[in-house]
Amino acid sequence: MAVGSKGSPWALRFTTLTVVLIPVAVGINYVGKLFAAALKLPLWLDSIGTVLAGMLAGPWVGAISGAVNNAIFGITADPISFWYLITSIAIGLVVGYLAFTGWISSFGRAVVLGLIVGAVAAVVSTPINVILWEGQTGNVWGDALYTALVGSGWPIWLASFLDEVVVDIPDKLATVIVSFLIFKALPERLVGLFGGARGEVASL
Repeated sequence: MAVGSKGSPWALRFTTLTVVLIPVAVGINYVGKLFAAALKLPLWLDSIGTVLAGMLAGPWVGAISGAVNNAIFGITADPISFWYLITSIAIGLVVGYLAFTGWISSFGRAVVLGLIVGAVAAVVSTPINVILWEGQTGNVWGDALYTALVGSGWPIWLASFLDEVVVDIPDKLATVIVSFLIFKALPERLVGLFGGARGEVASL
């Protein structure tokens, strides 16, 4: 099934490969999250699969992968994960669209894409953090900054946003770089079958 004009980044194509890609992406997200937790990293690394799905198959598949990931994690481990489903959808949409328009054509552009994704995640997550946690993220580094800023009289919303930024920027930068390297390592023929980033295997 294909919805959208030919060559459009917003075309939705469901094939056997894209259907298989979604649970694979969810599995990669879980592995990334477990890896970060096992090493006690100040990062989440729970969006690698979502980003890779967006690179391979476009914004809609990326968004669906992110949404399914949060829904499953919300059911099986942490109900709070449901709230951040919207952040995962935003990440999938942004990566899928920008990958299609050339933002993984080189390592340098992939780095910029990571910064963009980090900024988007911070903007989307900040209201959720304010509603649920009075602005905090649960990350040691970010929350230390938040406490210092609020104690100095900064507005909660701005302090919460900066709390999120100091976590999301490095997290999403690492996530996009790892996803980019996986994308580049895949056979060109396989990448072309998904049709997301125009089948163009990026180069360093």
